[in-house]
Amino acid sequence: MDRGRFIQYVESNQRELRRFLTALCCGDSALADDLAQETLVKAYLACDSFREECRFTSWIYRIACNTFISNRRSRTLSEPLSEAACMASGERADSTFEYDHLYKALDLLSPKERTAILLHYMQGYSVAEIAGITGSSEEAVKQQLSRGRQHLKGFLTEQPYGGR
Repeated sequence: MDRGRFIQYVESNQRELRRFLTALCCGDSALADDLAQETLVKAYLACDSFREECRFTSWIYRIACNTFISNRRSRTLSEPLSEAACMASGERADSTFEYDHLYKALDLLSPKERTAILLHYMQGYSVAEIAGITGSSEEAVKQQLSRGRQHLKGFLTEQPYGGR
C-alpha cells in the first residue's frame, strides 16, 4: 500500500477507531488518543503487510486491540499504587462523561471480553470477523461474548459497582 492510499484509509476510518479505543479505555479519551496514535504509527510502519483483500478496518482494529492489550499489561506491571487507588475508586478526568456508568462496567470486564463485546455490538463485526481480528477461535469469541454479556448484566444491575 502506498502512502497516499494509507492516508486515505486512515482519514475515512479515524473517527471509528478513536471511538472504539475510547470505549476500550472506558472513557479515558487521553489514553485512547495515545493508543490511536501508537496504532496508526504501527500500521504505517507495517503497511507493506496489508493485503488488499483484507478489510482495512479489520487490519487496523487488530493492531489497535494488540496495542491496547500491550498497554494494559505494561500499565498493570508499572503503575504506581496511588494511580491504581484512583482507578479503583472510579475517579478520572472524564468521570462526567455521559456513558460513565457503562464505562465503569466495561472496565470490570477482562480485556478480551471487552474487546469482543465492543467489536460485536459497537462496530458490528461477526463472530468470525472478531476471531480474525483478535487471533482467537470462533468458539473462544462466542464464549467471550457470552461471559461479557453475563458480566455486564451483573455489573449494570449492581449498585454500586462491584470489584473484580
